[in-house]
Amino acid sequence: MTEHQVAHRICPVCEACCGLEIRHAQGKIISIRGHDADVFSAGYLCPKGVALKDLHEDPDRLRTPLIKRDGRFVEASWEAALAEVERRLMPVIEQHGRDAVALAIGNPTAHKLSLVLNVPRLVKALKSRNVYSALSLDNGPRHLASGLMFGHWMTVPVPDIERSDFLMVIGANPMVSNGSLWTVPDFRAKAKAMRARGGRLVVVDPRRTQTAAVADQHVFIRPGADVFLLAAMVHTLFDEGLVRLDRLAGMVNGVEAIRSATAAFSPERGAARCGVDAATLRDLARALAGAKAGCVYGRFGASAQEYGTPTNWLIDVLNTLSGHLDAPGGAMFPRGAGFAANTMGAPGVGRGIAYGKHRSRVSGWPEVFGELPMNCLAEEIETAGAGQVRALIAVASNPVSSAPNGARLARALDQLDFMVSLDIYLSETSRHADVILPGLSPFEDSHYDSYFEQFSHRNHVRYSPALFAPPEGQRTEWQAMLALIAILSGRGAAADVQALDDELVAERLHKQTAGLPPIETVQAELAQWSGPERLLDLSLRTGPYGDQFGRVPGGVTLRKVVDTEGGIDLGPLQPRLPEVLRTPSGKIELAPEMLLGDLARAWADIDRPVPPMVIVGRRDVRSNNSWLHNLPTLAKGPFRCTALLHPQDAERLGLRDGATARIKRGELAIEVQVELSADMMPGVISLPHGWGHDLPGVHLGVANQRPGVNLNDVLDETLFDPLSGCAVLNGVAVELSAVS
Repeated sequence: MTEHQVAHRICPVCEACCGLEIRHAQGKIISIRGHDADVFSAGYLCPKGVALKDLHEDPDRLRTPLIKRDGRFVEASWEAALAEVERRLMPVIEQHGRDAVALAIGNPTAHKLSLVLNVPRLVKALKSRNVYSALSLDNGPRHLASGLMFGHWMTVPVPDIERSDFLMVIGANPMVSNGSLWTVPDFRAKAKAMRARGGRLVVVDPRRTQTAAVADQHVFIRPGADVFLLAAMVHTLFDEGLVRLDRLAGMVNGVEAIRSATAAFSPERGAARCGVDAATLRDLARALAGAKAGCVYGRFGASAQEYGTPTNWLIDVLNTLSGHLDAPGGAMFPRGAGFAANTMGAPGVGRGIAYGKHRSRVSGWPEVFGELPMNCLAEEIETAGAGQVRALIAVASNPVSSAPNGARLARALDQLDFMVSLDIYLSETSRHADVILPGLSPFEDSHYDSYFEQFSHRNHVRYSPALFAPPEGQRTEWQAMLALIAILSGRGAAADVQALDDELVAERLHKQTAGLPPIETVQAELAQWSGPERLLDLSLRTGPYGDQFGRVPGGVTLRKVVDTEGGIDLGPLQPRLPEVLRTPSGKIELAPEMLLGDLARAWADIDRPVPPMVIVGRRDVRSNNSWLHNLPTLAKGPFRCTALLHPQDAERLGLRDGATARIKRGELAIEVQVELSADMMPGVISLPHGWGHDLPGVHLGVANQRPGVNLNDVLDETLFDPLSGCAVLNGVAVELSAVS
């Protein structure tokens, strides 16, 4: 029997970022389990980590570039595929300008160091206003609220759960997600420990989720009405004299403006709109204010809705006014070891964020975080005139599945002059491409959580080198990205990408080496690495824990991280105010005018009649958006693409468990399998996101066996959160009826 080897890595699939222990032999994975010595996840692992073996071995995963010839994909060399990109893409730019090329960035980009470090370079080389990403389908409201309040998009406070005694979770299911914009592997154990020491967990959600099932209290709420619940809680803090800013008193602007803006939002006034009685609303505010160490946390359900930005803002307002912001056990700001923008520059003051620097051509939506709403992409392709989108670069992006009314977008993609996709599958979106450039297996690539260290419940730093060498002739994703950058920069498809990377690193060094040894010394130190690792070592060494290239002996370097099994624990979260702020005033801006105005919009909407039926999404531990349904380990078991419905609604509509129902909104309709569940709030139906894998041209053999239906096929691409441009994916009114 062949002797196996053991390697340790970080799972790159979701935001939990768990440590893996992998047994392998002769290039084959034998087993995957949690790594007990990992300083962050301590042996915890969900089924997605185990399924990485399936992903590595998946016969449907693309391993060779594809070029579409006469409507069919044929395999091609990398040289031929990149030459085709240059031949087809550059004439579009020459004839119609750079805004004629759009860039779509998908969720997996955040989990790939090769991609996340090169997307900004690609945007800079493209010089187009038409940049779109999953941000406007997910977390845009959270980042906008943070930018307006704290001065930077990525300054997101997270619960310090290991020291907390009260946690209110709204529109989130961390038992399944293990946190989202809050990296907290094994939430179950941490919540159990919190309750064991006398803490209290409250979940506010229209479904009794897995998190609600282990909570001390579950509160049903009407989807999309979170803003009314939170405003009523803020009102109660003022009304009952419960506001306590403590050490933040001199760091906050706008307290009286918040008092005035929420004066009318009494619990009695908001109860009917949010479906929560006034007494419960007051009790929640009192519990938060009375907690020694606690906070409110919200996620996807609090973002992808019509009041997404004010909802995320009011969560931070509550945490601030109750004295729990930046306090141990409350909502705190992680300090990432590398790439954390809020650790760079002068502490405590900055320029703040720029918002609405330009607008979409057709509907006039403002850019947010440098991007336009994904919901606008179809109309930008369809509508003729100057600036019309005629070509698309898609980087790990599947908006035909993940954006509302994907059928319209699919038709629009077929109108493009050219499309290139970086993808590992022939997906609902990449099937429309003219050229597909494949990525690597996670085990053939290195990994570092450049984003998620900034949202982690505990400061740490870990890194995974590649386990296996890429197949002969296969390019890494950073090489593929640099090849696209070379083409867009006029260097051509045959450019030396290593030389281009050297130039881009040198440019960065000239901007970043103030206070460090001479640039030649820094370059020599970095020469032991190539590709993304050079930038990673630079960021770690110049970061808040770094060795500053020898000036802080014992500080963090990439070499030190590589040599430390399981990573380096950097300790619990520490108070960071006012250092973390980047606002022009140097204070927390509690009452930005934009958000006060949107709260007034909510007040004008407070008496709107409640629709008979609304729909919300659902997360499953064996799924991650649209990307993992082709893996046998995760696909097996009960069919999960069902519509959860309360028995009362089923009886009213003549539906039984397992029956087929039609969900309809306007001209859009889908047919789904019904699953009765008393865990649902009456008047709410829940369908998971990311299914519907039976479209022509999709090559996902396992997923196609039980394709399910796509929730987004019944959602309207004209519904937005008006501030962030985020699509409304929850709380949308629909009609539900039985299918004979």
